[in-house]
Amino acid sequence: MSQYFELHPDDPQPRLLKQAAQILHGGGICALPTDSSYALVCHLDDKSAAEKLRRIRQVDEKHHLTLLCRDLSELASYARVDNQQYRLLKLATPGPFTFILEATKEVPRRLSHPSRRTIGLRVPEHRVAQALLEQLGQPLLATTLILPGDDDPLNDPHEIRERLEKQIQVVLDAGACPMEPTTVLDLSGDEPVLVRQGRGDASALGLDL
Repeated sequence: MSQYFELHPDDPQPRLLKQAAQILHGGGICALPTDSSYALVCHLDDKSAAEKLRRIRQVDEKHHLTLLCRDLSELASYARVDNQQYRLLKLATPGPFTFILEATKEVPRRLSHPSRRTIGLRVPEHRVAQALLEQLGQPLLATTLILPGDDDPLNDPHEIRERLEKQIQVVLDAGACPMEPTTVLDLSGDEPVLVRQGRGDASALGLDL
């Protein structure tokens, strides 16, 4: 039975965030609201929890999991970024963009794309997501909460609990999310490539894709 925490969307209760962080440290899976849609997240260093994320989504190791970071200062540990890429990231973060970047050696092999050594990274613009990342003091491993057979992400925390209560350990309810996935930009090659059009507007970054 998953735990269910109702959090204030703008001023989340520290006590509940601390409990959620403890659950994640213990190998739990959490349904987390973000600025695009709800996401499933787990502890970055927990191999078993990462495998559970993939099983729930029914995706293989070629599906990019994303590192949710508090800010760009955390990116350098996990991705190689040149000056031009950094300027683009600065324009887009925090916000509903996911960037595919070349992974550093710090990223465990199991977290990066098996053939390309790339990793998805993003900085969410959502108070609860940011507060949980602050509480943990490190990035979270994340995937959009779209269940097998569904076309859209789950957006109702009560439905999330109902459908996943035997598979995840905690649901953070801060109300509905925009229910639109992030825009995914691949910056690992010579030119930016639009992988998925989502909530983020690539033209606002000066990109003509």
